[in-house]
Amino acid sequence: MMKIPKIFKNFFVLSSLLFVVWILFLDTNDLITQYRRKQKTRQLIQEKKYYEQQIKQIEKGYRELLNNPRILEKFAREKYFLKRDKEDVYIIVEEEAKTQEKE
Repeated sequence: MMKIPKIFKNFFVLSSLLFVVWILFLDTNDLITQYRRKQKTRQLIQEKKYYEQQIKQIEKGYRELLNNPRILEKFAREKYFLKRDKEDVYIIVEEEAKTQEKE
């Protein structure tokens, strides 16, 4: 029969090993969970930076829109199809070509 080393018969060593195994693999906050949370945190930080940049660009465009009458007029014409007096506006809508199957 195989002999168990004396060090593993010690209560403190055995309980410490059990504790380490429990913490590393069996606990709700094990290593795998911690790793996934770290990755998710990095991803969310990158998304936050992206959205902050987008907010800055939109705010810049908004300030330009309010301060420049030419840009405001362009925006109104494109978005809301507004026109000046005695002016006709034609809206061209491109339709998808429908192919008819011959039977």
